[in-house]
Amino acid sequence: MPTEPIVQGRVVAVHGRHFGVELPDGQVHKCFPRGKKADAAVGDYVLVRFQGNEEGVIEKRLDRKNLLYRSDEMRTKQFAANVDLLLLVVATTPAFSDDLIGRALVAARAADIDTVIVLNKADLTESLAEARARLAPFRDAGVPIIELSALDAEQTKTKLLDHIGGKTALLLGQSGMGKSTLLNALVPHAAAHTQAHSVALDAGKHTTTATRLYHLPQGGDLIDSPGFQNFGLFHLDPTAIEGGFAEFEPFLGDCRFYNCTHRHEPGCAILAAKAAGNIKPERHALYERILAENEAQQRY
Repeated sequence: MPTEPIVQGRVVAVHGRHFGVELPDGQVHKCFPRGKKADAAVGDYVLVRFQGNEEGVIEKRLDRKNLLYRSDEMRTKQFAANVDLLLLVVATTPAFSDDLIGRALVAARAADIDTVIVLNKADLTESLAEARARLAPFRDAGVPIIELSALDAEQTKTKLLDHIGGKTALLLGQSGMGKSTLLNALVPHAAAHTQAHSVALDAGKHTTTATRLYHLPQGGDLIDSPGFQNFGLFHLDPTAIEGGFAEFEPFLGDCRFYNCTHRHEPGCAILAAKAAGNIKPERHALYERILAENEAQQRY
């Protein structure tokens, strides 16, 4: 009996244990993992063995350069793999969470992913000044911020496509920030692509909560993910956490003690930088919260 051929593809949609895998010919096929463990994420490259003409079995996930995910005491949630750029979407209204932005930035930096904050609904000028003020600590930490209105498709393309060109970018943000409008501006036929993926996965209407990869007409890929309301970082160790704060970098290694936690120790270069105004107090407070949460988790 002949052995079915193995083909390399890329995961472009996930719904439960169903994976939409795009092959080199552009066709998306429903695939299942071999065994109980399903560790592939959107953006992963995989080897698939087909059973018949339509469905396949994922035999192997190829090495990935990174994986962006969050983890708390209950579960781990993968966002995407092999990501070059994180587009972190916030809006002038409704109010965004500074804490969640900070945590996403730490996760991205730990995964070696560049980040751009996209301030959407910038046409709502009555809320613009406050949003800018709240984003100032992130701008001061070196994170680029792009202001736009996703309702203006041409403006959105002009401001974002040069950043995405030839890359795999991940759209990430809290619910209500206008991520879907942004996606539709960049990928005019996103709804059609979504429907095609849904048919391939037999996933029906619930696929609105799935993560998907879209090809941009101008080149590059855009991964859309469901909105989130929490962002645990229990998978990061203290070194990765401190490394997740870009403004700490110039001072790391200058503390008196090699195992300094940057919270109370004498001779701490990070605390000295905070006192001198080189590190924002709210950013250091976030660092302390993340560290404390992870230490508490380890005790249980």
